[in-house]
Amino acid sequence: MADLVVHGVLGSPYVRAVRLALEEKRLPYRVAQLAPGSTRTPEHLARHPFGRMPVLEDGDFTLYETQAILRYLERRAPSPHLVPADKQAEARMNQRMGVVDWYFFPQISRPIVFARVVAPVLGRPVDEAAVAAALPDAQHCLAVVAALWRDRSADALDLSDLMLAPQLGMALRAPEVATMLRAHPQLTDWLAAVQARPSMVATKSPFAD
Repeated sequence: MADLVVHGVLGSPYVRAVRLALEEKRLPYRVAQLAPGSTRTPEHLARHPFGRMPVLEDGDFTLYETQAILRYLERRAPSPHLVPADKQAEARMNQRMGVVDWYFFPQISRPIVFARVVAPVLGRPVDEAAVAAALPDAQHCLAVVAALWRDRSADALDLSDLMLAPQLGMALRAPEVATMLRAHPQLTDWLAAVQARPSMVATKSPFAD
């Protein structure tokens, strides 16, 4: 049995980001699947006191928060490198990671993608007013993300790419976001190239690709 265990729901883009890092680094691991809506059980709250995911177990060491896990895996298995050696390139990577967490997720994934992609699977109603209200911020966020990823290559991934690709793949399933992305063909071309990588194929999501 692999020492590394990822706790989470397979459809979660954050769980997938961690799995992508593990796949890229060819580290053996297994997924301890959580059922949707089960993150508030006493068992999982003992792993993650805020009831979120993913959680990584490495032997007797337990870690939560996606960015922390990704950086830990980089230190645990430095090759292939997923953090640039240049300090300014690393700083830009950190900026992109923050944009995914603090802007893409709350402005696109939470109000639009959850409503259009996840809620129907869970049998939940769609808040059409909330989706409509989110569109202006989503359009601005996509433009910023497209600019930040303009020169990114699928052949030279870093941690920020592993965070964005799962979110963007899910976002394309939302008609409103797919329409907005027509203005950013470079970003969709980048995503298509990343989705062809073995790590993305191995972690195929029920909500994307």
